[in-house]
Formats: sequence, structure tokens, C-alpha cells
Amino acid sequence: MNAQTSPPNYTLWQIVRYMLHLGALGFGGPVALVGYMHRDLVEQRGWISDSDYKEGLALAQMAPGPLAAQLAIYLGYVHFRILGATLVGIAFVVPSFLMVVALGWAYVGYGGLQWMQSVFYGVGAAVIGIIAISAYKLTRKSVGQDKLLWAIYLVLAAVTIITESEIAWLFIAGGVLVWFRRAPPTWLRKGGLAAVLPMQLPAAAGLASSFDPALLTRIGLFFAKAGAFVFGSGLAIVPFLYGGVVTEYHWLNDRQFVDAVAVAMITPGPVVITVGFIGYLVAGLPGACVAALATFLPCYLFTIIPAPYFKKYGKLPAIAAFVDGITAAAIGAITGSVIVIAQRSIVDIPTALIALTTTALLWKFKKLPEPIIVAAAAVVGLVLYPLMRR
Repeated sequence: MNAQTSPPNYTLWQIVRYMLHLGALGFGGPVALVGYMHRDLVEQRGWISDSDYKEGLALAQMAPGPLAAQLAIYLGYVHFRILGATLVGIAFVVPSFLMVVALGWAYVGYGGLQWMQSVFYGVGAAVIGIIAISAYKLTRKSVGQDKLLWAIYLVLAAVTIITESEIAWLFIAGGVLVWFRRAPPTWLRKGGLAAVLPMQLPAAAGLASSFDPALLTRIGLFFAKAGAFVFGSGLAIVPFLYGGVVTEYHWLNDRQFVDAVAVAMITPGPVVITVGFIGYLVAGLPGACVAALATFLPCYLFTIIPAPYFKKYGKLPAIAAFVDGITAAAIGAITGSVIVIAQRSIVDIPTALIALTTTALLWKFKKLPEPIIVAAAAVVGLVLYPLMRR
């Protein structure tokens, strides 16, 4: 598709194994996961060029669906096209899906997971340190010294903090602003007005099953809508899921929904995989499979359909400027989401100390594995949370 894309210095199975590893051990949610991909695939291994990574991040932020999963799918597409995108997407999602299904089985079988609050008390605070470092690295790498990019970055960070959501049109506006500034189209110089940004129609998934097909169809349609219309990260999809799962359909009560979100936060991989846990509680294993497939199928299609055009035209000055602008906007929103998540996870002095300690350790020891920090934070949470609640 793109003659400028150099031949890969890695195999398809190497990147599939990497995504399996990231899906099984990558803690911290979308902000951390996209940071890990840049660190591991761009900086350390050199498998993906920085320009390809930036294109993937921009496309993932422009299209609806979970950010980290879409970026992973795009990076699989870079050198191995649809086969690579498909295998990488499956490898990235399956480990965490199996984990949440197992937790769903335990939750249903043993009447709740009371230990989750203790674990999340420590892990949630540690995650703040992890994603803060990831956001810092992305900012330093992608925004640089450009004043316009910094302005876009700061505006999106502020908007995300204030609204606690990601506003899709602001990402597009950031890209258009840099495009018009660096490589203005001829019609703009002549005073014309014409711009088209085609949008793909969402794909709805409905899977047949011998167990209550009507319920599974409703699950499929609802979660396909969630995957097709929610932009950005797991943080953005939570309010949407609450409105449907708790308020509209009454599939779960408030406590069950909070537990479902906690499961997503204490397991590695994409935060959106909480849909698997919710689907399990509603309709068992078939419900988990339908919910996960329906959520991730739209984001897969929204990535592979426009990907050839990004690869073909991504190096044009106008497109490159647009990508830089939307990347700055995306990273600004990611940085703002660190503050939003911190407000929920840092609730007292011990959690603040856990977050600061995590940040200091990752700053000092660049190669310290995050799973070690998460495991230690979980142990600390199990010890401290009961003491703090006495």
C-alpha cells in the first residue's frame, strides 16, 4: 500500500507474541498501554517507525472504540496488513478476556468479590504513577517544542479534566488547525470552503446461541453500539455502559457494575474488556463472548477500513500536519485523563504515597517491570485497606 514503508525487521509471530504478552501483563489502562507500545515497539525494538506509530495513534483517536486495541490493530496492519491486524487484535484481547471470564465465574459462584476493594485500593493508586510516566514520555516525544501543538495539547488536557470526557470534534479540530497552519489547501487561500471527512457506518454484531437468543441479540446490539459510538478510552465507555446496563436494561445493580469496573482495572489489557465480565454476569459464557465480540468488532473495522488510505497518503504534508495536530490533541486528552482517574484512585495519604512511590521508581529504574509494581501494590492494598476502614 505504501512504498515508503520499509520491510519489517521482525516476523508476524513476534509481534503476535508481543501483543499476547502485553494483553496478559499490561496494566494501567489505555494511557499506559499506548505508552508501552511506543516504548517497546518504537524505541527499544525498532519494529515500528515513529511516523507509523503516530499515524496509528491519530487514527485510533479519530475513530470510535477503545484506543489501545485500535492502536494495536493498526500496528499489526503496518507490515502484515489484514492478517497482521486480525491476529494482533485477537492476541491483544484474548488474555484479559479469559481473565475476566474466570473472575466472572468466581463472582457468580461465590457471591461477590469482596477482596477487590482491597486490591484496587493499592493497584488503583499504583496505576496513576504508571500512566503518569507514560503520558510524560508521550508528551516529550510527540509534542516537542512546537507552540501550536502545545496549545492544542493544553486545551485538550484542560477540557478532559473539566468535563471528565473526551470530545471527539476537538481532536478533529486540532488536526485541521495544524493542517491549515502548516499546509493550507489551495481552496482556503482562494477563499473557498469545502472539506469532507467521511465517516464509516457502525457495524452491529449479533450472535446466535442456543441459550436465550433474544437476550444475546440485545447484548450484541447494545455492546456493538458501545464499541461504535464511544471515543477514546475505557474511561469514556464507563458512563455509556452504566446508562445501558444499569439504568436502561437493569441487567446489573449499582454494586455489580462497580465490581465490573474494578475487575477491568485490576486485570491487565484493555479496560474495555470489562464488557466480558458484564456479559458473563448477564448471560454466562455466551453473553461474555457476544459482549466482547460486539464491542471489539466495530473498532477492528474502523481501523482496517481507513488504514490503507493512512498508509498511502499519510506522508503528504497536509496529512502529516493533520496527524501531528490530532496526535497532540490525543496526548493532551490522555494526560488530562491521568488527573481524572487520579481523583478516583487517590483517596487518602497512603494511596497518594503509593502513586508517588510508583512514579519515583519508574523514573529512577527505567526497565523496572510494571507487573512487579502492580503485584506489590495489590499486596499493600490487601494489608492497608482493612486497617484504613476500621
